[in-house]
Amino acid sequence: SEIARGKRTAVVVVSDVTRPVPHRVLLPPMMSCLEEAGLPRESITILVATGLHRPNLGAELEEVLSPELVARYRVVNHDARDLEAHSLIGTTSLGVPAWVDREYLKADLKILTGLIEAHLMAGYSGGRKLVCPGICAAETIRVFHSPALLEHENATCGILEGNPVHHTSLEVARMAGVDFILNVTLNEAR
Repeated sequence: SEIARGKRTAVVVVSDVTRPVPHRVLLPPMMSCLEEAGLPRESITILVATGLHRPNLGAELEEVLSPELVARYRVVNHDARDLEAHSLIGTTSLGVPAWVDREYLKADLKILTGLIEAHLMAGYSGGRKLVCPGICAAETIRVFHSPALLEHENATCGILEGNPVHHTSLEVARMAGVDFILNVTLNEAR
């Protein structure tokens, strides 16, 4: 609530249907907190980080979030193939162009939600991966998923140190700005 005070707009980035994030548990108290801090409901956007995946629509979107959240808030699916919906905010130290969703960039308050688990190339998922590749343009994702990064010996499960996939994702997230992250880990009962 402290970082939300005085902000006019907020974007809450959520994972798409391919990740088992418990949005129904995480989002209602977060949204209430934002509203209690003075953000009008209509100024809060939920941005679905699809990366290059298809959009989540209708019943599937309600399954990902909940019918209540879909009815109450503006929900936008990221579209990596629409370059006009992105802004180039820089280039990483490894030469990856950082094209990030404008919906995210224009918000006063930027919040990420996600799941931390071992990740095949980035070491671990969550956090910075909601920005890159989650809400980046295809032009960024193609370079981010290139052999130059993915075939590096440290681009593997559980390794962050010296992992170019992790470092590139982190660089893009830092360029785009992140005010708050809520990540979870899941047990056998999710």
